[in-house]
Amino acid sequence: MLLKLYPYRFELFFVSQMTILFGSLIAPAALFENILSPLFFIVNLVAGILLISKQKKLMWFLIVLLLITAILLGADIEKKEIKSPYNFMRMATYFLFYVVVTFEIIKQVWRASFINKNVILGLISGYISLGLIGFFICLSIELADPNSFQIALSSFSGSEPLTESLMYFSYITLLTIGYGDILPISPLAHKAAILIGLMGQFYLVVITAIVVGKYINQLSNKT
Repeated sequence: MLLKLYPYRFELFFVSQMTILFGSLIAPAALFENILSPLFFIVNLVAGILLISKQKKLMWFLIVLLLITAILLGADIEKKEIKSPYNFMRMATYFLFYVVVTFEIIKQVWRASFINKNVILGLISGYISLGLIGFFICLSIELADPNSFQIALSSFSGSEPLTESLMYFSYITLLTIGYGDILPISPLAHKAAILIGLMGQFYLVVITAIVVGKYINQLSNKT
């Protein structure tokens, strides 16, 4: 099964990331926040395991993380407490997963000798994963120290969950858009914003530039 799905690893990982980012557009906010979003993250974890399935030790490490996440998800649903230890532990497992997978994606993209669809999807997926890493950093900060991020009243509809707001903040910071409608207030939130912005810039300047350079060389060799 893994061998058959492996050629489509980047497509599956990318599609599962898209469901995480945009699934709330087609599902009620409460349903997406409490049920669908955690399930989509687990699906993305499974896709991430497929992504590195040729590295057996690392694959089993991610499988352990997946099992831990599934157990913590069940415990968290039972507790229904925002600041429960299960929530913090789940954030830590998600964070560790995306750090490992993003590093592996960057390695696969970096080492690619031929630029094709998979490499491009891997490049995009790696960038999206950086935003998810930033999201878990921000969410962990907010859970540990509430009101570390301030949402401008003019942009707050009252119905958007906190996780959606922090996901949005992570990506506009990663993209260096910075609308200013969500502000980092605490010193730790300030550092998180700096880190997220730096991650995005380093990725674009180094990793994306290398892939573009390889593609240009590839086209030059064909002519």
